[in-house]
Amino acid sequence: MRSDAAGGVSLPILSVLDLVPVRTDQTSADAVAASRSLAQVADGLGLHRYWVAEHHNMPAVAATNPPVLIAMLAAATTQIRVGSGGVMLPNHEPLVIAEQFALLEAAFPGRIDLGIGRAPGTDMLTRYVLRGGATTAADDAVAQFPQYVSDVATLMHPEGVEMSVGGRREPLRATPSAASVPMIWLLGSSDYSARLAAARGLPYVFAHHFAGQGTAEALNLYRSTYQPSEEHPEPRTFLTANVAVAETADEARRLALPQVQAMIALRTGGRLAAQRLIEEAEAHPVAAAHESLAEAMLRRWIVDAPAAARDRITALAAEFDVDEVMVHPVAGAFSGTPAQSAPAREETLRLLAATS
Repeated sequence: MRSDAAGGVSLPILSVLDLVPVRTDQTSADAVAASRSLAQVADGLGLHRYWVAEHHNMPAVAATNPPVLIAMLAAATTQIRVGSGGVMLPNHEPLVIAEQFALLEAAFPGRIDLGIGRAPGTDMLTRYVLRGGATTAADDAVAQFPQYVSDVATLMHPEGVEMSVGGRREPLRATPSAASVPMIWLLGSSDYSARLAAARGLPYVFAHHFAGQGTAEALNLYRSTYQPSEEHPEPRTFLTANVAVAETADEARRLALPQVQAMIALRTGGRLAAQRLIEEAEAHPVAAAHESLAEAMLRRWIVDAPAAARDRITALAAEFDVDEVMVHPVAGAFSGTPAQSAPAREETLRLLAATS
């Protein structure tokens, strides 16, 4: 944890995770524009990094292609690191990912993160299509995940690799004359990626915002089994958290309601749809059978007034011994909000930064 000038504990480094949510009043173009504005706010506030996720075929999520979004967001900002949280590697050939991120790093040197996940991030149909319609390709890709991680790292290295083809040695590089490489992070919500990251000497992020449990066990496993690498002699990790901040705790809970309802639908097999506006969510109260699930989510999430939210983020970082917390801003929007903006998400970041 960081200390302030008086020797006390200060707010940890803040970063942002963005799924590019699509509301009922938005098109994909509107959602992307709102995320561009959110990234610019984060950049102006001096936040550390801004990551976008990879999800497919979901009505409320426009983050289908991290490299495309990263290029757009990096071009719209000046200093914040931009990356993937994460690229779901079993969906893609390693060379394609290596080429994309090597080129992003060339265009925005020192600002690109490649966060890699093992989950498909999609339904079975989309997974099948992504892997070219081969029935076993997706499962094979998951089984080969450790090798795929190594392949991406090797191909992005300035030296690249040499392979024997037709009796001849041929060079293979993700991009010519690379001067730097993106930082690779492994992501996970179980202990699998914690073990792999520790064995490879890679930074690791546990999806605390999604799993909500098992965080301490995964981070302890990662730290206790970490094998130092040349690039990372010490283990490095941070946390993710769902956050909505408003002037009062009650208002913050109101802002978080559309996301709460979306997560209940996801976890109970309900109908997935574009994210409701706040008034729409209030007109469809959480079913009595799901009220305990909603309350459990809100207890894990940081949904509060600014000072209390700051204290809770600081306590979360101290509990898990991390210097950085990646905020997933889950505040919704009211009817009449300009479609290409997400003011409550932006205000969450401003209120947090104002208390640091």
